[in-house]
Amino acid sequence: MAVTVHWFRHGLRLHDNPSLLAALEDAEEFYPVFIFDGEVAGTKICGYNRWKFLHECLQDLDNQLKEVGGRLYVFQGDPCEIFSTLFQEWGVKRLCFEQDPEPIWQPRDNAVKKLCEDNDVEWIERISHTLWNPKDVINQNGGSPPVTYMIFRHVTDGLGPPDKPVNDPDFSSVKLPLPEKFQFELPCLEKLAPERVCEEKKINGWIGGEKRGLELFESRIKVEQKAFKAGYCLPNQYQPDLLGPPMSLSPYLRFGCVSVRKFYWKIMEVFNEVSTEEPSYQLIAQLIWREYFYTMSVGNDKYDQMKENPICLNIPWYENETHLKKWQEGETGYPWIDACMKQLKIEGWIHHVSRHAVSCFLTRGDLWISWEEGFKMFLEHLLDADWSICAGNWMWISSSAFERALQCPKCFCPVRYGRRMDPSGAYIRRYLPVLKDMPLRYLFEPWKAPKAVQEKANCIVGKDYPLPIVNHKEASKKNYEMMEEVVSCLKKCAIPHCAPSDESEVRSFVWLPDHLAAGGRGCTANDICDGIAGM
Repeated sequence: MAVTVHWFRHGLRLHDNPSLLAALEDAEEFYPVFIFDGEVAGTKICGYNRWKFLHECLQDLDNQLKEVGGRLYVFQGDPCEIFSTLFQEWGVKRLCFEQDPEPIWQPRDNAVKKLCEDNDVEWIERISHTLWNPKDVINQNGGSPPVTYMIFRHVTDGLGPPDKPVNDPDFSSVKLPLPEKFQFELPCLEKLAPERVCEEKKINGWIGGEKRGLELFESRIKVEQKAFKAGYCLPNQYQPDLLGPPMSLSPYLRFGCVSVRKFYWKIMEVFNEVSTEEPSYQLIAQLIWREYFYTMSVGNDKYDQMKENPICLNIPWYENETHLKKWQEGETGYPWIDACMKQLKIEGWIHHVSRHAVSCFLTRGDLWISWEEGFKMFLEHLLDADWSICAGNWMWISSSAFERALQCPKCFCPVRYGRRMDPSGAYIRRYLPVLKDMPLRYLFEPWKAPKAVQEKANCIVGKDYPLPIVNHKEASKKNYEMMEEVVSCLKKCAIPHCAPSDESEVRSFVWLPDHLAAGGRGCTANDICDGIAGM
């Protein structure tokens, strides 16, 4: 095999990259390629923070390739047009790439596969962005995606455990051609990204790339190991760290800087080292939800919208541009919600408990605005927003899908849930400095503070900080009644609908573990509703 190309898209790493190994096998010359086509890696509506993270991922990849004598070849344009030229100029005989299973990428990949076949170029697609091949899951389930999380678990149990990570690549026996004047450098960020519209200074700064991702991976494993030794798992669910430095691996999994298979198997390995018990799904619950949403999106190009989406309920949401804008800008008058939205725009990431709060507030909790609007906001700003996972989460939290007859009538209270997650108020004070001097007693509902207290805190509600845009108690009650009407309509017609199978599944989704701590009391339904019911 003379000349081969590896086409990077999401799997922006060298470790556990089976398609990269396939490109290197028996190759004489090897070219690593990335193409900006206006959509790759979610860049179609990508905001500044996500562009910066992607740019750092590609820079890190280029730096690693420099260490072995190569470079990352970066192009801009239509992949078919670019590859058509490269096949001729480089004499390419093999093109390899990691599977992008979501339906939005299939037209692009099918066109490139056909181009390869027309030009007598072998193409190889490997699975490593997901634990299992979603197509295998669907086939195992009789040809359709498993409509519930529990069924998905049963199906994947039948498939057996995921493949283990492959070896790191060896470039020693392959030529990495470089022209005397390399003209394929990664463009500077300013030429690619939109202008940064958020002027606030970042407190936590994320750094993209495989190198940083693997450093965080090692730190995360130590935290998990400590929790396993103490007799529990998912430590960040017990006490969500809203103020600490960036530690989540989700952005690195999203861009493929860290292998999901490496994460899965290391968690299993560490657990087995410290425990004699059988590993439970709780260990890797969030990874399984990730797989589930990927699989549910396969073959459904309407997955990111309400209409024509076979798994999504058509709920009559309001259209209110004023309320939507205030939610987007973090000006709802509810400090817990606003602090979360400010962090999202400033830093590009918020904890999952924050995501649940702002999502519920926008949809069935308070504003009754379509989840599609929130989905667009997250896709633009969240570093780790995957098309399928992000849409799946929004449908779940808004009771639009993945529930049977809307089994979740409660909503996250923007006051009490905030107090539960930010008991000291430090998070709100960090991201809403206008409230930094407001006494803790009134911090989560400053409109209740006496005028003298507001004056002393240098924050007059209605002037320096907005009044609540809705009365939560009234809005949530009205929204509950409207959901009841939706349920009544559903009872009149049988529709196939995704549904949670039991309470433990609901807990795993909203990050509430089975046990609050080693030897502690169990997490009951009352725990789930504490701080979630109406004011």
